[in-house]
Formats: sequence, structure tokens, C-alpha cells
Amino acid sequence: MSPRDHISKAEIRKDALQDTVEATATAVGTVTNIVTTAVRDLARAVGGFATEVFEIRESARRAAADAETSAEMSEAPPGEEPPPQTD
Repeated sequence: MSPRDHISKAEIRKDALQDTVEATATAVGTVTNIVTTAVRDLARAVGGFATEVFEIRESARRAAADAETSAEMSEAPPGEEPPPQTD
């Protein structure tokens, strides 16, 4: 078919529809990829934050336990041994 051959209106419509569907599929794929990446990154950030919160809470518990043990040891009457430490 040479460039001077006649293309029917139906074929022109079919080509236009095909190009529209392909462009739509590409755009949807791109947006889906963006959303998927954003959800994954958000899950990582929230998970990392939760891990930090758990570590901070555990450190605070250990610090409180250490402070309590130190206070008990300093309150022992002279000549008495302080209570044994438990971990």
C-alpha cells in the first residue's frame, strides 16, 4: 500500500482507538508503578519508625531497671550487702 492509497474511515477510527487504548494502558501502568512504589516506601518508613519506637521503649525499660537497682544498692544499711542483681 503506497502513501497515496485511500484508507477507509473505519480503519482510521480503528487506528485512533488502538492508539488511545495503548496510551491509556501505558498511563495506567505508569501510575500503578508510582502508587506501588509509594506504598512500598511508606510501609518501609512506618516499619522503620515502629522499630525505633520499640528500641527506645526497651532502652527506657532497661534504664529504669538499672536506676532502680542502683537506688536499692545505695539504700542498703552499712555493713549489709545489697540485694543481688537480676538481669
